Amino acid sequence: MPRSRINGNFIDKTSSIIANILLQIIPTTSGEKRAFTYYRDGMSAQSEGNFAEALQNYYEATRPEIDPYDRSYILYNIGLIHTSNGEHTKALEYYFRALERNPFLPQAFNNMAVICHYRGEQAILQGDSEIAEAWSDQAAEYWKQAIALTPGNYIEAHNWLKITRRFE
Repeated sequence: MPRSRINGNFIDKTSSIIANILLQIIPTTSGEKRAFTYYRDGMSAQSEGNFAEALQNYYEATRPEIDPYDRSYILYNIGLIHTSNGEHTKALEYYFRALERNPFLPQAFNNMAVICHYRGEQAILQGDSEIAEAWSDQAAEYWKQAIALTPGNYIEAHNWLKITRRFE
């Protein structure tokens, strides 16, 4: 049974009903409808912490989804799950793939920066200052892109860029 039919609370049920009505009213292909259903079920599973189920739904959603903008959000959410699971290399891959389809995802740039910053911090702990500097420089570049897209956001990143003299 699709997840959208088993959600227990009132808001989830109401949202599912509205989404199903919109799917019937809005002129879309059957593939787009299938992709949306998998995406919605993936978001629901992800919000409940069921990451394996969410990934399965997101992977299924990528198959019929041809719109690059919509596909970018599916790929971004896959990246989020890999980030949560500590699979940073996979997460970066999916964030890159999302940005290839939609270069206006500041949250993807931010998450990539966070991963690079984390890797830089880990390199410092291991005593490798050269690698730490490279990761930090990469984090700075991603944060600059995120800030350029949404100037009022990412205040902590903006402050870090200033403190480390990486802000131009």
